[in-house]
Amino acid sequence: MDWKENLLTTDQQIGELLADTSTIAVLGIKPESHAGQPAHYVAKYMQDAGYKIIPVPVYYPEVNVILGEPVFRDLSQIPGDIDLLNVFRRSDDIRKHKLEILAKRPKYVWFQLGIRNDEVAERLAEAGIKVVQDLCLMVEHRALM
Repeated sequence: MDWKENLLTTDQQIGELLADTSTIAVLGIKPESHAGQPAHYVAKYMQDAGYKIIPVPVYYPEVNVILGEPVFRDLSQIPGDIDLLNVFRRSDDIRKHKLEILAKRPKYVWFQLGIRNDEVAERLAEAGIKVVQDLCLMVEHRALM
């Protein structure tokens, strides 16, 4: 199979991803004190839509719970499988997380609107992980579900 088939771009592919997802780890999530920022309210929207959210903040060491869920500091600490890893990190910062993402092997990785890293996306796709880049999970969910 060509790895490029793991780069999801169509409404049909994204709709299938959403239908196949129940657990979403959010890398770079922000706590309730930043409720007006996408790195919080997109996860809250998805939680309200029925998805289980696993918060993985990069900062905020004093925060232990976000959206009523226990915080994990690293993807490797999350027990069980992750359907979707939703990434709120600057495009250049995604490279720092490549190895932990590959080790955890979520079914899907979603780089939020404005976030794109073709090098990491290609590496994940080659490993069999399906990738969405530069789209808002909340907007796509509203449009397709």
